[in-house]
Amino acid sequence: MTCDEVRGRLAPYVDSELASTEMAEIEEHLRGCSMCATAARELLQMKLATRVAGMLYAPSSEFRLLMQQTLHAKDKRQWWSFRLPKIATAGLAAALLISSAALLREHNANEHELTEIADLHVTDLASSNPVDVISTDRHTVKPWFAGKLPFSFDLPELQKSEFTLVGGRVAYFERSSGAQLLFSVRKHQLSVFIFQEEPRSFSLHAGTLISTRLALHMESWSEGGLRYFIVSDASSADVHALSEMLRKVAGS
Repeated sequence: MTCDEVRGRLAPYVDSELASTEMAEIEEHLRGCSMCATAARELLQMKLATRVAGMLYAPSSEFRLLMQQTLHAKDKRQWWSFRLPKIATAGLAAALLISSAALLREHNANEHELTEIADLHVTDLASSNPVDVISTDRHTVKPWFAGKLPFSFDLPELQKSEFTLVGGRVAYFERSSGAQLLFSVRKHQLSVFIFQEEPRSFSLHAGTLISTRLALHMESWSEGGLRYFIVSDASSADVHALSEMLRKVAGS
């Protein structure tokens, strides 16, 4: 594909709206064209920033559905609405409102957290210096974080795997410092973020696998007082495989 053809398809590409053959052709082009790859990263960053701004006011789909169901039920004036005392009906409406508000807050908190972590990954890859310590040796990367973080962590042995350690840097999320480790697998980059599990905790439920609408896969879990995130445009199978290796060494 030519640069003009790729540029015209970047928007649906980052939204994963193209056929698998077109996705593969564009990915192949991006690997060899730094200008188109930069344009793709910029578009992805813009979409992430737009999502963050939109989440400040946009109600979730669950909230809309609940309101539609509530209004529809009111129009039909179901038989039980006549039999319940007025005070009970008012209490039910209040309970619905409270639960809807809680659901909206939780949804927005989850979306915000996902977007922030994804943005850290994308911004890092777009940087000319994605890592501060460059090494494929875990015995070099791990000691580099000593004294820079209020916790320590272990890294798996990768010699018999498809993964390669690229390096690491100190990352910041919600005013907390943590480790960002960069791995590679088949020309894909995977960011592993490790933060201390604080009393405020993370809004995103641990142990969940999330595929975002921006062609990124993420897995998150808690282990030994630490919170782990993996985010990448690699396949969900690769993300899960790396998470299993990290879980094993963290639990040993």
